[in-house]
Amino acid sequence: MSRVGKKPVNIKDVKVSQKNNLIKVKGKLGELQTDVHPNMKIEIDGEELKVIRPNDQKQNRALHGLTRALIQNMVSGVSEGYSKTLDIIGVGYRVELKGKNLLVNIGYSHPIYFIPPEEITIETPSNTQIVIKGIDKQLVGQVAAKIRSFRKPEPYKGKGIRYSDEVVVRKAGKAAGA
Repeated sequence: MSRVGKKPVNIKDVKVSQKNNLIKVKGKLGELQTDVHPNMKIEIDGEELKVIRPNDQKQNRALHGLTRALIQNMVSGVSEGYSKTLDIIGVGYRVELKGKNLLVNIGYSHPIYFIPPEEITIETPSNTQIVIKGIDKQLVGQVAAKIRSFRKPEPYKGKGIRYSDEVVVRKAGKAAGA
């Protein structure tokens, strides 16, 4: 049995509704919905939600944990929200907000304007830090990865855009003439 799939999801602070294969989760921060695979059965009793699989076929075992994790991420998102922090390291590298859009100067001949999706809010506590917030875990991660892709951290000087908890393994440069 899936260790993740058999755990119940606590839905105390949110409202969960199910119609056919569509699950809607509504909380204080917003509302999310997703389609679940028709093989997975969702049972709601009181403050717990359980995902039940019909048999032990390989596909159903894989979908069991996945479905439970997706529902748990939706419940956490609408009740607490998700955030990712990016650090910008490099001389002259900086970011600023222009309305809701992000202006990124990272050493290219042109600035980069990033227009975030409607569901995402971006903050810049300093001109070398970006905080991405939202209720959809997948979308927050995708936006963070897109901004990071503008200039990934390089291994020699460590310059670039990185996650705040990311460790960049540094390489030694060329050895001095022997």
